[in-house]
Amino acid sequence: MTKHSAFPPTVSWPWLAVAAAVWILAAVIVPDPVPDPIPAGRVESGGVLITDVIEGRYGHWALVATGEGTLLIDLARDFDLAMGHRVVFEGSADGEAGTARGVHHRSRVKVRTLTLEPGGAAVPLRVGTAVRDHVMRNLEPFDDGRALLAGFLIGDTSELDRSDVEAMRLSGLSHFVAVSGSNVALFLILLALATGPLSMEPRRRALIGLVGLPIYAAATRFEPSVLRASVMAGLALVGRLVGVVFEAWQLLSLAVVALVVSDPAITGNVGFQLSVAATAGVLVGARWPTNGGKVHRALAVTCGAQVSVAPLLLFHFGAIPLFSPLTNLVASPLVAASTVLGAVGVAGVGPVVDLSAHLAGAVLTISRSAATLPQLTVVPAIALGLVGAVGLMWRGSRSWIAVGVSSLVVVLIFSSGSPLPDPGVVVLDVGQGDSILVHGGGGRFALVDGGPDPAVLLGKMRQYGVRSLELVILSHVHADHVSGLTGLFGRIPIGEIWAASQPHETASSREFFTRAEQWGVPVHRPNVGETRVLGTLALRVDGPLRRYASPNDQSIVLTVEGPRHSILLSGDIEVIAQQELSHLKADILKVPHQGAATSDPDWLVSVGAREAIVSVGPNQFGHPAPWVIDLFRSTGAVVFRTDLDGDVSVGL
Repeated sequence: MTKHSAFPPTVSWPWLAVAAAVWILAAVIVPDPVPDPIPAGRVESGGVLITDVIEGRYGHWALVATGEGTLLIDLARDFDLAMGHRVVFEGSADGEAGTARGVHHRSRVKVRTLTLEPGGAAVPLRVGTAVRDHVMRNLEPFDDGRALLAGFLIGDTSELDRSDVEAMRLSGLSHFVAVSGSNVALFLILLALATGPLSMEPRRRALIGLVGLPIYAAATRFEPSVLRASVMAGLALVGRLVGVVFEAWQLLSLAVVALVVSDPAITGNVGFQLSVAATAGVLVGARWPTNGGKVHRALAVTCGAQVSVAPLLLFHFGAIPLFSPLTNLVASPLVAASTVLGAVGVAGVGPVVDLSAHLAGAVLTISRSAATLPQLTVVPAIALGLVGAVGLMWRGSRSWIAVGVSSLVVVLIFSSGSPLPDPGVVVLDVGQGDSILVHGGGGRFALVDGGPDPAVLLGKMRQYGVRSLELVILSHVHADHVSGLTGLFGRIPIGEIWAASQPHETASSREFFTRAEQWGVPVHRPNVGETRVLGTLALRVDGPLRRYASPNDQSIVLTVEGPRHSILLSGDIEVIAQQELSHLKADILKVPHQGAATSDPDWLVSVGAREAIVSVGPNQFGHPAPWVIDLFRSTGAVVFRTDLDGDVSVGL
């Protein structure tokens, strides 16, 4: 009987040593990439777009390589521009350096005029852009499945809800939308089929592949993972032309050396780090000794990839998804089938796209479910790693039972969520906006507003173990209160919605109410004085008293009363509504409108709160106003700020 070693066969250590040495040397000698800002004021410049025009929460933007360095141009509308186009523009610079999509820029320039220069982009970039546009057109109209399919095919997640992007990360599936080796291999196969007789002979097929690789890299916008995979594939094709067969470790090592030498700054790119580590982990897992069949081998591969990227995930994101290997084992066949069928579909067999999108939707369902599973931070991850190491050295069925039990203990000890006041409220740190979680005790929850970001809000719901919401209250229609709520539908069951925003509406509120209708969630306009009992808490509606000209004054105002204390949730009401609500009293006040200077100081004092909570994030509006903070402190009230204190929990 052959005795298997506990460790994999020897790999090409000299090749790896050279790659590691080049990486470390580049990381040491590369200059600090953070540039000095250009002076604030008028700017006239021109250059080449190094990104497409990207739609953000507050408008459209792109990065431009100019003679003065990289600039971020802030556009008033969505120009018909793409990566590689040359532009001339004039505008006003803010004089502050920053980072976008991992690229440092010298300033954000608010563009007033922009002109597209003739000439266009290089041929591979033009053809790649045409391929990218063709894929996106053939996937329209987008739903969740088709949006994820675009990520599988070309790494474009622009149509995917941000909460789903975050769910993919938390479930350990985000690498499927970071185009890599399997996507490049599929592209080369389809290219060979498309070129027909020209690709019959191996050398001609290799030449066609070498021509096609830059096009596919351009179509996927030169993401670090596709650059790594493309260089590895290119080296293999060159080897075929000259009669040299490269081993997988040699291809990985040479690709790392080539990319690091050509661009030393890539060593600091998180996507590149994860791509290289995951590929190394896959190679180790593929060679790991196992007596099992295909399922055991697939699990070894996924475990190898996850273990190899775990230190990087902990360093960059502070946590790793515990059940990622199992999630990947289930999702991988669906992703592979969806990607192959999707590629065939966009190539011309249109009806296949629907089946492919359906499979992608199943992957989304898996990611949404797995995103709620435990995330391991540094200490439990190290503990679990030590337990696993013992299992590798002490072989046998009993040892693995012991490892399983020990792992379960580690998870139970370290994976508990954040403590909840029972009963009470948590003013959530969701950035510049409001979101308040109300816990009536016994796992009964209501939510007042959702902040500006669905992904952030869903993360908070996972953090506090919220599985369902009996009541969601939209105070008013502004995006910093309503946008986050749109991500709840289909992910967290909602019993009822309260809203009293008429006649006001925004694009965000229209989307919210549309989704509520689609998911069959009833919407109720509460009357002043109406009370909802939630466990041991009572939520009483105190406003709005009438219809106001200002959406802020139209906010639903709530008093939440508990066995011991009360809190006034004031939305964004301003002076007019405040003066009409002069009778309200509470032990704790959620300060209106992120502490802006839009409140009546006499009203703020008249509430009589001994604690004041300001829900605020980084902003350019001067929130909170210094006099508001000073006013509360002068009355002896304790002031909390979510931008400084994080989530603020209050027992009632």
